[in-house]
Amino acid sequence: MSHAPDTPDTPTSGTHCDEEYSLPCAEALLAGTLALMTGYVQACCDSHRDAMGSKIAANLQMLADAQGFTPHFRTVVWSLQGRWDQQCKARQDVAASAAMVAAEQRPVLWHTAPEAVQ
Repeated sequence: MSHAPDTPDTPTSGTHCDEEYSLPCAEALLAGTLALMTGYVQACCDSHRDAMGSKIAANLQMLADAQGFTPHFRTVVWSLQGRWDQQCKARQDVAASAAMVAAEQRPVLWHTAPEAVQ
């Protein structure tokens, strides 16, 4: 009975519950970005979603600049990056506006200092 020796660069057969794979750098970045996109959709709170959205936009920018992809693929990724970046900035603007409104609605608890003490 003969079998092929397991090499460290390839996942062994039958261990598909292991999530360690050997991928080229650009493919690993693409796989990680797709996983982040899935997490973004499933996120339970906006703070996690905002952080993931920013990371997705950054990863897409790296993918658009990466060598090894066709120009057409890089154009699609560049377009996606622009949309994610725009969406992240819009969410940040909405959050900043909401924080400003909340700050303005709080009553001021401090009195101004008198100009002279008697």
